[in-house]
Order: sequence, then C-alpha cells, then structure tokens
Amino acid sequence: MLKFSRSFLVLALSFVFVFATLAQEAPKPGAEHQRLKALEGTWDATIKAGPNESKGTATYKMELGGLWLTTDFQGEIEGAKFTGRGFDGYDAQKKKYVGIWVDSMATLPVISEGTFDKDGKVLTMVGEGPGPDGKPMKYKMTTVYKDKDTMHWTMFGPGADGKDAEMFSITYKRRK
Repeated sequence: MLKFSRSFLVLALSFVFVFATLAQEAPKPGAEHQRLKALEGTWDATIKAGPNESKGTATYKMELGGLWLTTDFQGEIEGAKFTGRGFDGYDAQKKKYVGIWVDSMATLPVISEGTFDKDGKVLTMVGEGPGPDGKPMKYKMTTVYKDKDTMHWTMFGPGADGKDAEMFSITYKRRK
C-alpha cells in the first residue's frame, strides 16, 4: 500500500507541475529581439589579428520562436579552418543581451552578457571563456554598428598592464 501511495503522490505532483508549466505564457520576442533580427542574412567577414588578415562568412538567422539569433561562422584563421556557432538573445529579467559562443578552437564556450550604449550604436558584452592557454579568462567584446550593412566587432582580453588589450577584430559587410 505504501508503494501505491508514493507512486500516486509522484504522479499527482507530475500532473501539477505539467499543468502549472502549461498555464504560464510562453515568452514572446520584444523590441530587443527585433534589433537582433535585423542582422539576419549572410555577411562577409574580414578578420584581423595583429598584422594577419583572413576571410570568413557569417550567416545569421532568428530561430527558436524568434527569441535567439543563431550564428554560423565559417572561415580561416592564420591558414587553419575555423568554424563557430553562436546564440544571442535578450534576458528580460536582467535587461541584458546574452550570448553563447562555441567554436572549433576551444572545448569550452564563451558566455557573455551586455548592453548597448545610450545611442544604440555600440554593444558591449563581457564574459568568460577559455584563454589561449585553455584556462578561463575574462573577455570584453564590442560591436560597433556603423550602418545597417556594416559592423565592426572587437575582442579584448587582459593586457600586461591590466587594461583591456585588443586580441583580434572582425569587420562584417552584409552580402547583397
């Protein structure tokens, strides 16, 4: 009888959880998601790391109910094939943009969050991910939206003097 009572209790609690979950309204995309949606399309990328330059392509698409901008990046860095995937969204509770990035050069993701400047032209994200030595490292990334078809992204890491040091940058031009 005790076994039946526990099974019944588990089943009853499961139903309560399912119905409570169904009663909650699913999140809907807002103005912040529309800002991300504006990036949809294919972009040609020029990557600069010190004196070296290489090319790539980024394809952006809004998915998962319009809540996440997905990125598919293909290119080369210093002659080696490079592939990356990203998810960018907006956390309405924190009132911050959020991002997750994984690529073919690391086994850990870069997880970041940030905000736009008061003019809405520069998005600054801060986060943590694997450093060049594989250990966790703090990053800062800025994206300057020059116009609807041009953006410039820069990644910074801690410099020897303790200030942000540019690691590399990518200029994106929307493919017509």
